[in-house]
Formats: sequence, C-alpha cells, structure tokens
Amino acid sequence: MKKILIAFAFIIAPFVAEAQLKTPQASPKATVFQTVGLTDVEIVYSRPAARGRAVFGNLVPFGKVWRTGANENTTISFSEDIVIDGKTLPKGKYALYTIPKIENWEVIFYSATNNWGNPEVWNEANVVLRTTVKEEALQKPVESFTIGISNLDANFAYLDMAWENSSVSMKFEVPTQKVTLANIEKALAGPTSADYFSAAQYIYQSNGDNAKALNYVDKALDMSTEKPYWYTRLKSLIQAKLSDYKGAVETAKVSLEAAEIAKNQDYVKMNRESIAEWSKK
Repeated sequence: MKKILIAFAFIIAPFVAEAQLKTPQASPKATVFQTVGLTDVEIVYSRPAARGRAVFGNLVPFGKVWRTGANENTTISFSEDIVIDGKTLPKGKYALYTIPKIENWEVIFYSATNNWGNPEVWNEANVVLRTTVKEEALQKPVESFTIGISNLDANFAYLDMAWENSSVSMKFEVPTQKVTLANIEKALAGPTSADYFSAAQYIYQSNGDNAKALNYVDKALDMSTEKPYWYTRLKSLIQAKLSDYKGAVETAKVSLEAAEIAKNQDYVKMNRESIAEWSKK
C-alpha cells in the first residue's frame, strides 16, 4: 500500500505544481523597448508603488545606492555605443543604479547584472559610467515608479525616471550617422560571398530557379579565397538538381577533400554518399 501511495504522489505532483495559486506582484515587472535612430534600447525593471508612503528620503534614503526599482536588478541594454555627457558607454547590458539626492541623482551603469537588488559588495571596478542628473519636482505625484524614453531624435533621446514627487531626465546620444554611413559603404561595396551563398542556398531549398542559384554560388566561390567545403557542397547539389551529374561528382570530390582536411565527418559522409549515387546516373 505504501508503494502505491508513493507512486500516486509522483503522479499527482506535476498537477499540484501546475495548480499553485498565482497572485499579483507587489512590484510588477515591466519591459521598455525603444529604437533611437538605429540603436535598440531595452529596459527591464520592477515597478514599486508608493501606497501612501513617503518615498525619497524615507523608503529610498537620500545619498545611498538604490536598485532603481524593486526585486532583481533593473537592467538597460544598448545595441550600439552611446555617449552621455561626453563619455562613451560601450554597447551591452548594464545594471542601472542611482543615488537619489535632494537636488540631483547620480546615475550609475554597472557591468554586473546578476545581483538581486544592490550588490552584497559594491565593486567600483564594475562602474562603467557614472553621471549626475538634475532632479525636477513634479506637480502631480507618480504612484508607481516609472522609467521611459522620451524626446526621440535620430541622434539622441532622454532616459526618464519618475516616482512620487521627483523626476530626472538624462540625455544620451546614439551613433546614427556613424552606423548609417557604415551601412551605406557596405551596401555600395556590393554583396559579399556570404550574400551570394545565402541567395543560392535559399533558391535551391525553395525549389526556385536553380540556374540562377548556380550562378550565385559560382560568384560566392569566385569571391572567396578559401573556397569553403559547404560552398562546394551546395554547388554539387545544385548541379545534380540541374541533371549535371558529372559536374556534381567533380564538385563533390572537391568538397569531400576540403571536408576531410577540416575533419568534418558529416560533410565527408554526405559527399561520399552523393558521389556514389551520382556516379550511377
């Protein structure tokens, strides 16, 4: 009987876990995603509420590091390097800490993002950028802590934080012109061998115009100094699709030799099987 009860307990355990009661979070999680120019910005944070409490100077002491929200780290990510007060913040993900004061807030971008709230031991070496932002008094109180991005321009935006009667707004600049010019130069330089390979692969896999796919893969090979074995493998498959089995066998042999040198046994096996099959055609 005891064994039966134990077995039954294992059976129902997943259903009990699934049925656990869900209740609203005191500080709900929020995500802000905004593209500024060509830079993606993402903020993940939890939103505590005032609930009639005095916040700054009480719940959040003045002059001390604050997690800038609730629960786990508030994080902010940038897809490109940005500039704040003339200082460069490299692209990446940061924990966002602040030190609220009566007249201003210090805003800190901290490289370690896996803390629950403030780090147990503050490491100044993890401070990638620190700046000071003027505090503004709000005429209408904000009940739930709020982070947002405002005043969007192609080259800059503002990171806003507000709670209770206090708000700060920090300007950050994005490298839109630099990224755009790099994209223009890349486009004007024409497609790369990888572009031609991807195009040929798509046409082949989607049963498109394989004569065009063969042209594209040939261009990919012409532009490539290494002649990768996956390029020649694709060419052999396209040739076989066009019923050029003799050419497919010769190309597969080239791919096989390169795959053997690279010790890629998957491609070695595929090429040997294809050569055996096509040689019979």
